[in-house]
Amino acid sequence: MQKNLYSGHTLRQVRADTGLSQVDFAKKLGLSTPYINQIENNNRPVTASVLLAIYRVFGTDLAAFEENDLDRMTQDLEEIFADTRFHGTRISKQDLHELATRAPEAARAIMDMYGTMRAYHEKDAGEDDLLQMNASDDGTGSISKSAYEEVRDYFHYQDNYVDAIDRAAEQLAIKINLLADTPKLTALTDWLYDTYSITVEQHGAEDAALIRHNEFERRISIHRSVPDSSKSFLLGSVIAELYAKDILTSEVADARFRTQSAESIARLALRNFFAGSLLLPYEAFLEAAAASRHDIQRLSHQMDASIEQICHRLSTLQRSGSKGIPFYFVKIDRAGNVVKRHSATRFQFARFGGSCPRWNVHQAFEQTTDKFISQIAQMPDGVKYLCVATSVTKLTTDYKTQARRYALGFGCEAQYADAIVYADGLALDDRAEPEPLGVNCRICPRDNCDQRAFPAINTTPFIDSRERGIVPYRAKAAR
Repeated sequence: MQKNLYSGHTLRQVRADTGLSQVDFAKKLGLSTPYINQIENNNRPVTASVLLAIYRVFGTDLAAFEENDLDRMTQDLEEIFADTRFHGTRISKQDLHELATRAPEAARAIMDMYGTMRAYHEKDAGEDDLLQMNASDDGTGSISKSAYEEVRDYFHYQDNYVDAIDRAAEQLAIKINLLADTPKLTALTDWLYDTYSITVEQHGAEDAALIRHNEFERRISIHRSVPDSSKSFLLGSVIAELYAKDILTSEVADARFRTQSAESIARLALRNFFAGSLLLPYEAFLEAAAASRHDIQRLSHQMDASIEQICHRLSTLQRSGSKGIPFYFVKIDRAGNVVKRHSATRFQFARFGGSCPRWNVHQAFEQTTDKFISQIAQMPDGVKYLCVATSVTKLTTDYKTQARRYALGFGCEAQYADAIVYADGLALDDRAEPEPLGVNCRICPRDNCDQRAFPAINTTPFIDSRERGIVPYRAKAAR
């Protein structure tokens, strides 16, 4: 049974962009004003016929009506209101979904205010040395959401896809002929010299910089210890600034980041997005991914790219009219810190605190080899996911440099499992019992989990003096 689509906020935004009143908007669509009013107030769903009429009359990208953003926003709000500071209030998930649906800007304001409040308290308690003191317009100090969090949310709420940059990179890849048999590093090096008279050279271990661009001397120097796939990526990031500078500037300006720090981080992230799109051009990669059943190792060899580059690129295939399977991608270090996280799925990452120990991305560090492990998992909202994980080791530049090891996780909803080679051999029918995952222990409703680190914050723990299980306490819902 197909789920009704309530997307009144999107319809209001479409109408606002046209500058039309409800009356005039309804007339152009051949619909009644009360009907449009009901849709905008989420009293009636947006039907397929209405969507087609909007596309026919206004040419609107219908992907804007997808509910992924609302689902993510509802999940983020749910985690926020699970905070003990809100235990005096009773707000259901339905209430939060209603807030996200009817007043998304108000919901975003709440999320921003909570982030600011949490940052203030954590800074005051000395729990996080990386939270930033940002200067306000009047020169006084103020605490707000960190620049990294701001950029992370920017990509999170647009499915980790930036169309203008992706298409510009794809066009350049075709122009350079990066899909030919010539090694990509060679092709990029030759193009830089032919187009900008820039020479690419390599330097030794005495220099710690992975890449250095000397604009005055028209020279790029890359550390020789870096694998060729990474050298190509580093060059792609430099090329982004040379070839697509105006597009980068426009995207950063449109995002309206609050600080210069966030702008600089976002610009680098967009440069890296360009690099990934350049080395793995959209349509060619989409076709190759489908043909290989999303076999990461096979794609890595075929496309002359690293395992991490392939995993990351899979999470970005959300071009309107030519979408791939929606994937999430996460990169975690040995301490459990999330280095990267991107998603085109409903999979809920923890915004605060650690992640679920049952998630197989943590098990990747336990493997003696960099093999791929798979699991079928189910989140508390009932959605099942195919979760795949592996680990990678970054090469060091010298003896004294400690090796960097990361776990990589990617996955999609289980409904796409037949198209994923890593699902082969897994139990996928209704009788199979998926691994029960939570977002983290802080808000997980699974009280009987033997991996629980501490009680959920919306529960009251108590000790039974007569018996003890693996977890020493029991919990009941807080009143």
